[in-house]
Amino acid sequence: MSNSADSPQAGSSPARGRRFRPVRVLTAAVFALAGLIFFTSFDTAKGTNIRTDASLLKLSDLIHERSRDNGEREESNAALREDIESLAERDDGRTKSEDDKLAALEEKAGTQELKGEAISVTLDDAPPNATAKLPGYPEPQPDYLVIHQQDLQAVVNALWQGGAEGIKVMDQRLISTSAVRCVGNTLILQGRVYSPPYKIQAVGDPEKLKKALAASPAIQNYMVYVNVYGLGWKVEDDGTVTLPGYSGTADLQYAQPVD
Repeated sequence: MSNSADSPQAGSSPARGRRFRPVRVLTAAVFALAGLIFFTSFDTAKGTNIRTDASLLKLSDLIHERSRDNGEREESNAALREDIESLAERDDGRTKSEDDKLAALEEKAGTQELKGEAISVTLDDAPPNATAKLPGYPEPQPDYLVIHQQDLQAVVNALWQGGAEGIKVMDQRLISTSAVRCVGNTLILQGRVYSPPYKIQAVGDPEKLKKALAASPAIQNYMVYVNVYGLGWKVEDDGTVTLPGYSGTADLQYAQPVD
């Protein structure tokens, strides 16, 4: 068998006979670079956790942070709107008839406070250790134990059908452009994020509102999960309450043709 290329040739020294291998040099360079990075990270951290940068926060934390910001801005906008309306009322050139017509439109639009008899509906997730309470039903999947978007929408739609004059979900008044949406088991309403339990309050005839809830097929289906798996459901008479006016922006956004 012939000598390998690394073996020294006859009449030459071993050092001169070895072939130059760039791979060895590259490997050494990689280890050196890794050591430099390790030392730099250690020197930067100084014994602290360098993974606590704001960019590494969980998405849920960022969503709740944006929700708090939106809430603060809504409060600021509401205060500014009151100041503007107060200034406009000093001398806006409108007649009393026009003021009355405007007030009626604002009441229907949900931008003004609404006082009247009310009921509230509270929905909540089932206990995490829930099991089927009635025979003939399967053991629950995780999806069975949480409130879904269609559950909240079913309650809101039934209350409107029952003649509700105004509806508040959590701490926000609904208007014609409000959308009740859920991501996972959290509610996103007009830029704000909420977790269960969810409370929906409606001003109107209490008996008619309750009848509308009971007659809703979607709510009847929800009640199966209430009775079998323990989803939360509570309907209460609240007496006379005052719903807040909608405090967000009411500007409508729509598409325009490109010139």
